[in-house]
Amino acid sequence: MDYGVLLILAALLSFSSPQFIPPYTEDCRTEMYPPNGPTFRGAVSWYTVDLDLPPSKRWAALLTDKKTELVSMIQAIKDLADAFVPSGRLIKLVDITLPLMVDTLPYPFSDEIKGIADVSGIPLGEVVLFNIFYEVFTVCTSIVAEDNNGNLIHGRNLDFGLFMGWDVKNKSWIISEKLKPLVVNLDFKRNNQTVFKSTNFAGYVGMLTGIKPHSFTLTMNERFSLDGGYIGILEWILGNRDGMWMSFLTRSVLENATSYDEAKTRLAQTKLLAPAYFILGGNQTGQGCVITRSRLLSINILEIDLKLGRWYVLETNYDHWEEPFFLDDRRTPAMKCMNQTTQANITLKTMYDVLSTKPVLNKLTTYTTLMQVSEGKLESYIRDCPNPCLPW
Repeated sequence: MDYGVLLILAALLSFSSPQFIPPYTEDCRTEMYPPNGPTFRGAVSWYTVDLDLPPSKRWAALLTDKKTELVSMIQAIKDLADAFVPSGRLIKLVDITLPLMVDTLPYPFSDEIKGIADVSGIPLGEVVLFNIFYEVFTVCTSIVAEDNNGNLIHGRNLDFGLFMGWDVKNKSWIISEKLKPLVVNLDFKRNNQTVFKSTNFAGYVGMLTGIKPHSFTLTMNERFSLDGGYIGILEWILGNRDGMWMSFLTRSVLENATSYDEAKTRLAQTKLLAPAYFILGGNQTGQGCVITRSRLLSINILEIDLKLGRWYVLETNYDHWEEPFFLDDRRTPAMKCMNQTTQANITLKTMYDVLSTKPVLNKLTTYTTLMQVSEGKLESYIRDCPNPCLPW
């Protein structure tokens, strides 16, 4: 029996009541906003990233504040690696080989990663590892919805840490818990003007969640595929580097694209290292879509279409034309709650309610972000899922 199966069994067996075994769902939550109570761990602090600074200096202030938390997080990754490959050989390999990889990464990411290592004192190879493992381990829920007035609202739960150390005693994922203190909101500025905003993890230079105020909103979800991110990373290490890292593409689009249509084209057509879902919202009626990607091309684009009654698009981690894995069906309860909310009542408040309903909210959920493009608004909250709560 492999380690992943053991983790699944440990997670499920730690819930003694059969009513909480998948596919468990609960009634749609209401009155969860403004965030409070046991599912709300805290608000997210804001930091400025000055794009006019040299890349090696951009993260200094943030890493000075978050150094202890980042060191703790990377130690947890090392402990997990030692569980798979005892004696520290895997981490020794990381410390030797991954520093050689950093110079192959595109500008400015290579220089930013080196700067993070310098400021934090963490070995460069371990900072590189922290910046690449999101390519293969992220599970999420993202929704773009249009209200009756044509306003676009974008919400997401960032779920991370699946198969990364289940704590049977505390019924939690070790890596998920270590990530929560690293959640930050970032205001990227150039010439003292906001270029884009993002919710991110301190020490991570790619982007998973962001808004180009008054232009578009963007989130990225992992797409499970046999042609997965590990293959793209291996190809990169072996010298085939014509693909783009998912989170680097997302950041590049947030930083440089000037419209929803330009962002959509770049996300659909750029070759990737890993398959992905890009969930994109715009600033005009009908501008919301899920772009389903293989590493090489766009397979499908599902768009908001009011004429068809499709006032929202919703993505977890399974192709929308296929049934989700029965042990991980977040799509059905999320859609149930969106339909119950109705287009007439969709707001940031009710979007938060949907994202607070189990199992959309689960033990992997690190943060919830809400974005409203017309107001340039991004707000994020660190989440907890008190027992009883499913592991994913």
